[in-house]
Amino acid sequence: MKNSVTINKVILPLGLLTITGNIYAQKQDYPNVIFILADDYGWNDLSCMGSDYYETPNIDRIAKQGVLFTNAYATCSVSSPSRASILTGKYTPCHGVTDWIGEASGGKNGVS
Repeated sequence: MKNSVTINKVILPLGLLTITGNIYAQKQDYPNVIFILADDYGWNDLSCMGSDYYETPNIDRIAKQGVLFTNAYATCSVSSPSRASILTGKYTPCHGVTDWIGEASGGKNGVS
């Protein structure tokens, strides 16, 4: 009787948790994410965005096979604060980089 209580109350629930945990873990399919950051590109400087001047066949292939992000917001009009926002996930006033890194108005080494 003691063995059946142990099996019903301990081993059976642990076995079920293990099985459901394995099934849940197998269902997780995480996507591969490639984030390409190119400085000084305009919104239409890639062929996949309509450029007739620049040829970007490799980026076009990546865009065709994946998801093309077409709507964005730049946190600042200069590069350094925008890159700092991408790296930190914060808006420009929150991370302190407000001008080009190294610019006198940006504080010591561009960080306030």
